[in-house]
Amino acid sequence: MAGRSTHVLGLRLALGPARDRHIRSADQPLEGAGSRRALTARSSSGARRTGGIGAVAVDAAANPGPIRLGLVGAGTQAWTQLWAIRAVRQVREATVAARRPERAEAFARRATEELGVRVRAVHTAEEAVRDHDVVVAATNSTSPVREADWIAPGTHLTTLGPKTVSRHEVPPALADRADVLLTDSLAQAADYSEPHIFPANRMVDLGAVLAGATTGRNSPRQITVFCSVGLAGTEVAVAAALWKATRRNRS
Repeated sequence: MAGRSTHVLGLRLALGPARDRHIRSADQPLEGAGSRRALTARSSSGARRTGGIGAVAVDAAANPGPIRLGLVGAGTQAWTQLWAIRAVRQVREATVAARRPERAEAFARRATEELGVRVRAVHTAEEAVRDHDVVVAATNSTSPVREADWIAPGTHLTTLGPKTVSRHEVPPALADRADVLLTDSLAQAADYSEPHIFPANRMVDLGAVLAGATTGRNSPRQITVFCSVGLAGTEVAVAAALWKATRRNRS
Protein backbone atom coordinates (compact mmCIF):
# COMPACT_ATOMS: atom_id res chain seq x y z
CA MET A 1 0.00 0.00 0.00
CA ALA A 2 1.39 3.40 -0.90
CA GLY A 3 1.13 6.45 1.36
CA ARG A 4 2.08 10.02 0.51
CA SER A 5 2.48 13.37 2.23
CA THR A 6 3.82 16.65 0.87
CA HIS A 7 7.43 15.47 1.12
CA VAL A 8 7.36 11.69 1.37
CA LEU A 9 6.36 8.88 -0.96
CA GLY A 10 6.32 5.50 0.75
CA LEU A 11 5.66 1.87 -0.01
CA ARG A 12 4.69 -0.84 2.45
CA LEU A 13 5.27 -4.44 1.44
CA ALA A 14 3.89 -7.41 3.39
CA LEU A 15 5.82 -10.51 2.38
CA GLY A 16 5.14 -13.95 3.79
CA PRO A 17 4.15 -14.35 7.45
CA ALA A 18 2.94 -11.32 9.40
CA ARG A 19 6.26 -11.10 11.23
CA ASP A 20 8.12 -10.49 7.94
CA ARG A 21 6.69 -7.06 7.24
CA HIS A 22 8.76 -4.49 5.40
CA ILE A 23 8.24 -0.77 4.92
CA ARG A 24 10.25 1.29 2.48
CA SER A 25 10.06 5.06 2.75
CA ALA A 26 11.66 7.28 0.10
CA ASP A 27 12.21 11.02 -0.08
CA GLN A 28 10.76 11.25 -3.58
CA PRO A 29 8.80 14.32 -4.76
CA LEU A 30 6.51 13.52 -7.67
CA GLU A 31 8.52 15.79 -9.99
CA GLY A 32 11.84 13.97 -9.58
CA ALA A 33 13.58 10.74 -8.76
CA GLY A 34 14.41 11.66 -5.16
CA SER A 35 16.43 9.44 -2.83
CA ARG A 36 15.73 6.69 -0.35
CA ARG A 37 15.16 8.03 3.13
CA ALA A 38 14.75 4.91 5.26
CA LEU A 39 14.16 1.17 5.19
CA THR A 40 12.65 -0.72 8.11
CA ALA A 41 12.24 -4.47 8.27
CA ARG A 42 10.29 -6.71 10.64
CA SER A 43 9.23 -3.56 12.45
CA SER A 44 6.76 -3.14 15.31
CA SER A 45 5.49 0.02 13.64
CA GLY A 46 2.29 -1.70 12.48
CA ALA A 47 1.12 -2.45 16.00
CA ARG A 48 2.36 0.94 17.22
CA ARG A 49 0.43 2.87 14.56
CA THR A 50 -2.70 0.84 15.35
CA GLY A 51 -2.22 1.78 18.98
CA GLY A 52 -1.69 5.40 18.01
CA ILE A 53 -4.87 5.54 15.92
CA GLY A 54 -6.77 3.90 18.79
CA ALA A 55 -5.48 6.58 21.14
CA VAL A 56 -6.57 9.30 18.71
CA ALA A 57 -10.06 7.76 18.76
CA VAL A 58 -10.04 7.74 22.56
CA ASP A 59 -9.01 11.38 22.61
CA ALA A 60 -11.73 12.31 20.12
CA ALA A 61 -14.60 10.22 21.48
CA ALA A 62 -14.07 9.30 25.13
CA ASN A 63 -15.17 11.56 27.95
CA PRO A 64 -12.40 13.89 29.16
CA GLY A 65 -10.41 13.36 32.33
CA PRO A 66 -8.64 10.41 33.99
CA ILE A 67 -9.97 7.00 32.99
CA ARG A 68 -10.46 3.48 34.20
CA LEU A 69 -9.26 1.33 31.31
CA GLY A 70 -10.40 -2.23 30.66
CA LEU A 71 -8.46 -4.50 28.29
CA VAL A 72 -9.79 -7.79 26.92
CA GLY A 73 -6.79 -9.54 25.41
CA ALA A 74 -3.17 -9.48 26.52
CA GLY A 75 -1.27 -9.60 23.24
CA THR A 76 0.71 -7.08 21.23
CA GLN A 77 -2.34 -5.10 20.09
CA ALA A 78 -3.62 -4.69 23.65
CA TRP A 79 -0.14 -3.61 24.73
CA THR A 80 0.24 -0.90 22.10
CA GLN A 81 -3.25 0.43 22.83
CA LEU A 82 -2.29 0.89 26.49
CA TRP A 83 1.10 2.32 25.47
CA ALA A 84 -0.54 4.96 23.25
CA ILE A 85 -3.60 5.79 25.36
CA ARG A 86 -1.29 7.03 28.13
CA ALA A 87 -0.39 9.94 25.82
CA VAL A 88 -3.99 11.23 25.67
CA ARG A 89 -5.48 10.25 29.03
CA GLN A 90 -4.27 9.70 32.56
CA VAL A 91 -4.88 6.01 33.22
CA ARG A 92 -6.02 6.03 36.81
CA GLU A 93 -6.51 2.25 36.91
CA ALA A 94 -6.48 -0.56 34.37
CA THR A 95 -7.63 -4.15 34.32
CA VAL A 96 -6.79 -6.90 31.84
CA ALA A 97 -8.44 -10.24 31.11
CA ALA A 98 -7.16 -12.97 28.81
CA ARG A 99 -8.16 -16.49 27.89
CA ARG A 100 -4.97 -17.70 29.57
CA PRO A 101 -4.76 -16.12 33.04
CA GLU A 102 -0.96 -16.33 33.11
CA ARG A 103 -0.79 -14.02 30.09
CA ALA A 104 -2.94 -11.43 31.85
CA GLU A 105 -0.69 -11.65 34.91
CA ALA A 106 2.43 -11.21 32.79
CA PHE A 107 0.85 -8.26 30.96
CA ALA A 108 -0.01 -6.58 34.27
CA ARG A 109 3.52 -7.00 35.61
CA ARG A 110 5.08 -5.66 32.41
CA ALA A 111 2.78 -2.61 32.36
CA THR A 112 3.78 -1.73 35.91
CA GLU A 113 7.49 -2.21 35.25
CA GLU A 114 7.79 -0.63 31.77
CA LEU A 115 4.97 1.91 31.61
CA GLY A 116 4.42 2.76 35.25
CA VAL A 117 0.71 1.96 34.95
CA ARG A 118 -1.03 0.02 37.68
CA VAL A 119 -2.77 -2.85 35.89
CA ARG A 120 -4.72 -5.59 37.64
CA ALA A 121 -5.25 -8.99 36.03
CA VAL A 122 -8.84 -10.20 36.39
CA HIS A 123 -10.41 -13.60 35.74
CA THR A 124 -13.24 -12.70 33.39
CA ALA A 125 -13.88 -10.35 30.49
CA GLU A 126 -16.90 -9.00 32.34
CA GLU A 127 -14.64 -7.73 35.13
CA ALA A 128 -12.53 -5.91 32.54
CA VAL A 129 -15.56 -4.30 30.90
CA ARG A 130 -18.13 -3.30 33.52
CA ASP A 131 -17.69 0.09 35.18
CA HIS A 132 -14.81 1.22 32.95
CA ASP A 133 -14.58 4.52 31.09
CA VAL A 134 -12.66 3.08 28.13
CA VAL A 135 -12.68 -0.56 27.02
CA VAL A 136 -10.38 -2.15 24.43
CA ALA A 137 -11.18 -5.50 22.83
CA ALA A 138 -8.00 -6.88 21.26
CA THR A 139 -8.60 -10.56 20.60
CA ASN A 140 -8.76 -13.03 17.73
CA SER A 141 -12.02 -14.44 19.02
CA THR A 142 -14.62 -15.33 16.39
CA SER A 143 -17.44 -15.13 18.94
CA PRO A 144 -18.27 -12.27 21.32
CA VAL A 145 -16.01 -11.90 24.33
CA ARG A 146 -18.48 -9.59 26.09
CA GLU A 147 -22.19 -8.84 26.24
CA ALA A 148 -23.62 -5.58 24.94
CA ASP A 149 -25.29 -4.79 28.27
CA TRP A 150 -21.93 -4.84 30.07
CA ILE A 151 -21.16 -1.48 28.44
CA ALA A 152 -22.32 1.34 30.70
CA PRO A 153 -23.56 4.73 29.46
CA GLY A 154 -20.64 7.05 28.81
CA THR A 155 -18.21 4.27 27.88
CA HIS A 156 -15.92 4.41 24.86
CA LEU A 157 -15.05 1.02 23.35
CA THR A 158 -12.39 0.15 20.78
CA THR A 159 -12.64 -3.15 18.92
CA LEU A 160 -9.59 -4.46 17.06
CA GLY A 161 -10.48 -8.09 16.32
CA PRO A 162 -12.86 -9.79 13.86
CA LYS A 163 -15.99 -7.77 13.03
CA THR A 164 -17.85 -9.64 10.26
CA VAL A 165 -21.25 -11.34 10.42
CA SER A 166 -19.77 -14.81 10.89
CA ARG A 167 -16.73 -13.85 12.99
CA HIS A 168 -16.92 -11.07 15.59
CA GLU A 169 -15.35 -10.40 18.98
CA VAL A 170 -18.12 -7.97 19.96
CA PRO A 171 -21.86 -8.68 19.73
CA PRO A 172 -23.88 -7.16 16.86
CA ALA A 173 -26.34 -5.92 19.50
CA LEU A 174 -23.69 -3.42 20.54
CA ALA A 175 -24.73 -1.32 17.53
CA ASP A 176 -28.17 -0.91 19.09
CA ARG A 177 -26.65 0.47 22.27
CA ALA A 178 -23.99 2.66 20.65
CA ASP A 179 -24.77 6.29 19.95
CA VAL A 180 -21.71 6.82 17.74
CA LEU A 181 -19.92 4.23 15.56
CA LEU A 182 -16.50 5.38 14.35
CA THR A 183 -13.96 3.80 12.03
CA ASP A 184 -10.58 4.83 10.66
CA SER A 185 -11.59 3.95 7.09
CA LEU A 186 -15.12 3.71 5.74
CA ALA A 187 -13.73 2.30 2.50
CA GLN A 188 -11.83 -0.51 4.21
CA ALA A 189 -14.77 -1.31 6.49
CA ALA A 190 -16.99 -1.65 3.40
CA ASP A 191 -14.43 -3.83 1.60
CA TYR A 192 -14.52 -6.81 3.97
CA SER A 193 -15.00 -10.19 2.28
CA GLU A 194 -18.35 -10.45 4.06
CA PRO A 195 -20.58 -7.78 5.62
CA HIS A 196 -19.49 -5.84 8.69
CA ILE A 197 -21.54 -6.49 11.83
CA PHE A 198 -22.28 -2.79 12.21
CA PRO A 199 -24.52 -0.95 9.73
CA ALA A 200 -22.44 0.85 7.11
CA ASN A 201 -24.86 3.78 7.02
CA ARG A 202 -24.21 4.49 10.70
CA MET A 203 -20.41 4.39 10.57
CA VAL A 204 -18.66 7.75 10.87
CA ASP A 205 -15.14 8.45 9.64
CA LEU A 206 -12.77 9.30 12.49
CA GLY A 207 -10.90 11.72 10.22
CA ALA A 208 -14.11 13.63 9.55
CA VAL A 209 -14.67 14.02 13.30
CA LEU A 210 -11.10 15.26 13.77
CA ALA A 211 -11.56 17.75 10.92
CA GLY A 212 -14.81 19.05 12.40
CA ALA A 213 -16.81 17.92 9.36
CA THR A 214 -19.09 15.75 11.50
CA THR A 215 -19.77 15.25 15.19
CA GLY A 216 -18.70 12.44 17.44
CA ARG A 217 -19.66 12.38 21.12
CA ASN A 218 -21.94 15.24 22.16
CA SER A 219 -23.14 13.95 25.53
CA PRO A 220 -21.31 12.47 28.55
CA ARG A 221 -23.72 9.50 28.65
CA GLN A 222 -23.32 8.49 25.03
CA ILE A 223 -21.69 5.15 24.20
CA THR A 224 -19.05 5.49 21.48
CA VAL A 225 -17.48 2.60 19.57
CA PHE A 226 -14.35 2.74 17.43
CA CYS A 227 -14.00 -0.06 14.86
CA SER A 228 -10.31 -0.22 13.97
CA VAL A 229 -9.57 -1.54 10.48
CA GLY A 230 -5.85 -0.77 10.50
CA LEU A 231 -5.00 1.85 7.84
CA ALA A 232 -1.80 0.01 6.92
CA GLY A 233 -0.52 2.87 4.75
CA THR A 234 -0.06 5.01 7.83
CA GLU A 235 3.01 2.92 8.65
CA VAL A 236 4.76 5.02 6.01
CA ALA A 237 3.95 8.18 7.98
CA VAL A 238 5.18 6.50 11.17
CA ALA A 239 8.44 5.51 9.47
CA ALA A 240 8.94 9.06 8.17
CA ALA A 241 8.26 10.56 11.62
CA LEU A 242 10.72 8.14 13.25
CA TRP A 243 13.34 9.03 10.64
CA LYS A 244 12.90 12.74 11.36
CA ALA A 245 13.07 12.14 15.14
CA THR A 246 16.25 10.11 14.73
CA ARG A 247 17.85 12.89 12.68
CA ARG A 248 16.91 15.48 15.32
CA ASN A 249 18.34 13.36 18.13
CA ARG A 250 21.61 12.91 16.27
CA SER A 251 22.07 16.61 15.51
